[in-house]
Amino acid sequence: MKLITAIIKPFKLDDVREAIAQLGVEGLTVTEVKGFGRQKGHTELYRGAEYQVDFLPKVKLEIATRADGVEPIIDAICQAARTGKIGDGKIFVYDLLAAVRIRTGETDTDAL
Repeated sequence: MKLITAIIKPFKLDDVREAIAQLGVEGLTVTEVKGFGRQKGHTELYRGAEYQVDFLPKVKLEIATRADGVEPIIDAICQAARTGKIGDGKIFVYDLLAAVRIRTGETDTDAL
């Protein structure tokens, strides 16, 4: 089993959700986060004063899947989230050692 973590731009969330739903992904966790990478934030004007915004709003997706489902999910996220501009995001893949469905007690891939 694998855990896919993707950091994307917030306005791309619906596109990504639709793309992975077409693959049969039944569940994911979405968290609103802030961060920065190469883009290093930006400056904004507020009431005539300029200030630096270091952390930009992002969305973190977490998807638990079977090992054979990783590549199609990554491809779908990349296609749906890509704008071609800096800050499109990153995808990380981790080994998932165990999963348990609390309601039924099912474990590992049965719990996904």
